[in-house]
Amino acid sequence: MNRTQGEPVLSRSVSIRRACVADGCAVGEFFAGLSATTRYLRFFGALTVSAAMLRVLSGGGDADVVVASRGGEIIGHGIATCQVNTGGTVIEIGVVVADAWQGRGIGSDLVRALIGAARSRGATILAMDVLHANNRVLAMIAKHWPAASVERSADCVTFHIRLAPPATSARRRDAAPSRRRFAVHGRTARADASRS
Repeated sequence: MNRTQGEPVLSRSVSIRRACVADGCAVGEFFAGLSATTRYLRFFGALTVSAAMLRVLSGGGDADVVVASRGGEIIGHGIATCQVNTGGTVIEIGVVVADAWQGRGIGSDLVRALIGAARSRGATILAMDVLHANNRVLAMIAKHWPAASVERSADCVTFHIRLAPPATSARRRDAAPSRRRFAVHGRTARADASRS
């Protein structure tokens, strides 16, 4: 996963690493422990983790999956899928952080790890679906990516953000959000699981 491949990123005693199938039980416990509101913001509805979905959420599919852990406990989860279309390679991400850990920068670390991995696969566009009621994330995106393309539907707001090429990404504001603290919620995992 770009600069983090093979080694965890440490941030305030929290490590960000690639998920693996062996994380299945811990990932299931993580999602079961989320509040109803957090699950709704992440999955746009009630969440029932099936065996097929748990396999995808644990890195057993084609998606890039990262987890944040502290003391062996998973406290954050991120998933990204890449698709090639006529406008370039699009990375769609979904990130969620345990309720007690939100607002501490863990979501930012997960997003950076996912963007880094996607760039190494040639991604040029970042896509995020955000519920209309998720004011915190909507404000974060507007602040960090003011030039994002915005599409509104009855369900959500979809953002498309052009990513800087890898060579200049460390110097560009649109490359990744700053160390500002946020959590991004989308519905990538639900969509991926339905294809499994």
